[in-house]
Amino acid sequence: MNEPDFHDEHDSPQYSAAERAKATSRSTWTSVVVNVFLSVFQISIGIFGKSQGLIADGIHSLSDLVADFVVLFASHHSKKDADEDHPYGHHRFETGASLALGLILLAVGIGMLWSAFLKLQSPETVPHVHQIALWVATVALISKELLFRYMLAVAQRVKSSMLVANAWHARSDAASSLVVALGIIGNLAGYPILDPIAVSIVGFMVAKMGWEFGWEALNDLMDRAADDEEVQAIRRTLQETPGVIGVHDVNTRKMGDMIVVDAHIEVDADITVEEGHDIAVEARKRVLQHHRVLNLMTHIDPWRRPDGDHD
Repeated sequence: MNEPDFHDEHDSPQYSAAERAKATSRSTWTSVVVNVFLSVFQISIGIFGKSQGLIADGIHSLSDLVADFVVLFASHHSKKDADEDHPYGHHRFETGASLALGLILLAVGIGMLWSAFLKLQSPETVPHVHQIALWVATVALISKELLFRYMLAVAQRVKSSMLVANAWHARSDAASSLVVALGIIGNLAGYPILDPIAVSIVGFMVAKMGWEFGWEALNDLMDRAADDEEVQAIRRTLQETPGVIGVHDVNTRKMGDMIVVDAHIEVDADITVEEGHDIAVEARKRVLQHHRVLNLMTHIDPWRRPDGDHD
């Protein structure tokens, strides 16, 4: 699994919540259509062709439908404006959706592992598959890889970690279809045991990805800070603001795909309160303009004077 690379760039376009929701809806409904077709196709042909691997892959595609609707639900709620109960908005619906996606993947992966384990306990019960199963697995592999590339491109354009999670869910499907295809080839070549072995490999891959996504989302829900590169970029923007002499105590926390920042800025101790306030307002405006920052709270300190904030 690759982590989303959303580092700030001054010239990168900023998307509103409505624009990001629209892109999310469009790409997710595309995924819904593809997964409805593939799940029905794979499960029905898997039953006909006696391929446990293809059936498991179809169930994996079916789990994608659940994931897609979780994404649509979160996208609808995350674009709501801030209110009295949610002064920072509803961005963490996306983080909650990423956690749900991780749990779905983990559950599907464990289910596949258990199914494969039962088959491996009685290898003589593994049937020979029909050749049509291989063609269906190949079609599924190509479809899922194309879907992954499309969804990841949209996710990176609008900078949505929730969409990145769903895109990599599609990539896990493509990987599982590849493993299933190899298992079917082995079965057709006279090694039926390779079909449930393929299922166990797919189950491990899916469970691993589910754990990673779930753990990442859980950390974000516990107010994990932005990465050092983003924090340093925000610090530079603050430092470059006219009137700011020094910057310290820059603290960040994730709010969905946005960031909330607290920072201490140092200004000339001899200027008026009004002048210091104007500098803080300009610093906040610059940070919100150039970074994916939802809100910046500044504390003004006198430069080279004891500020009482530190021992």
